[in-house]
Amino acid sequence: MNAELITTGTEILLGEIVDTNAAWMARRLKELGVNLYYKTTVGDNLDRIAAVMRQALGRSDVVLVSGGLGPTVDDVTRDAAALATDRQLVLHQGSLEHMETIFARWGRSVQDNNRRQAFLP
Repeated sequence: MNAELITTGTEILLGEIVDTNAAWMARRLKELGVNLYYKTTVGDNLDRIAAVMRQALGRSDVVLVSGGLGPTVDDVTRDAAALATDRQLVLHQGSLEHMETIFARWGRSVQDNNRRQAFLP
């Protein structure tokens, strides 16, 4: 099985922070006997992330994406995945309920910027 890892984030691309997530995932894939053939870092740009995803989906059996799934406006990974796979984003009720449970433990309610994290292609 051939895998590819995509890391998103302008701060990672520019070296402002170290990508420890990709290093951990690469080690874990090796432990599982999965061949990691490509590792790509792309900035927070919808079209560029979608293009990298399309390329990865065309050449790898498994594509893992790290980053860009948070509640801020530059977190466009879910939108890029929808664009790359020609799908619409739809609310995943189970994910929303999970978030609501976690937020309730914190004494908070899920706001719109967090709710969008429950939309999946």
